[in-house]
Amino acid sequence: MRIVVTGANGQLGRAMVTTLQAHHEVIGLGHQELELASPTAADIITALRPAVIIHAAAMTNVDGCARDPLAAYRINALGTRWVALAAQRLNARLVVISTNEVFDGSASRPYFEYDMPNPINPYAQSKYAGEVVARELVSRLYVVRVAWLFGGVRNFVRTVLRLAEEQTSIRMVADEIGSPTYTADVADAVAQLIDTDLYGTYHVVNEGHCSRFELAQATLHAAGKSDILLQPMALADFVRPSRVPPYTPLANVAGAAVGITLRPWQDALAQFVHSLK
Repeated sequence: MRIVVTGANGQLGRAMVTTLQAHHEVIGLGHQELELASPTAADIITALRPAVIIHAAAMTNVDGCARDPLAAYRINALGTRWVALAAQRLNARLVVISTNEVFDGSASRPYFEYDMPNPINPYAQSKYAGEVVARELVSRLYVVRVAWLFGGVRNFVRTVLRLAEEQTSIRMVADEIGSPTYTADVADAVAQLIDTDLYGTYHVVNEGHCSRFELAQATLHAAGKSDILLQPMALADFVRPSRVPPYTPLANVAGAAVGITLRPWQDALAQFVHSLK
């Protein structure tokens, strides 16, 4: 079937295109082909007449969103509206990629799919608004929340590896907890989802959770760089424009109920790091 992937040049979009093009006709749209802040985005996608739209495009610079909340809202909220309108016109299936940051981080256990969101920064607020508008307009909808993605060129894992080349010690936050997730595994899970009519909200993350410190530690171990000194620091001491929810592991309950599960994050991380050698 014909599938449109927005954000096709981003790390998740690229993984989606690579995975799906083996069995489907895939049209990838990057920023040059699709301006999310413009209503014309709906017309551009509608003209392509896809059976499925995977909306992976977003303004993902969390600190940039904090500096310009209006731009974040135009791209992540209204941009999703234009994509959803195209899906509505075509009666197409729509996958909206969302984020763990829709939760405020105050939980004492991993978040379930239907726990109440409470986003605390402009990025998360704009992404949750995108979820809301998609639910308003589209019935054939999968909301797929992901977290702490790695798999492309720019991500936390690659940053750790770069820092390990530049210095002998690295400070890492030890009290921010989340679900590290490999983009290739997300793409495989979404490929399974779109072959079903099991619409709804899913947490598509690798199994398990850890701190940023523990993720950095595992990254260095997988890369054979365990000699690098890691020093723990507190999230409160890491000053940045955006407020960060401290605890946002996601529990994959809905996906597991229909047989869609992802491997442990440690296994996925090892494969990604080894692929870079």
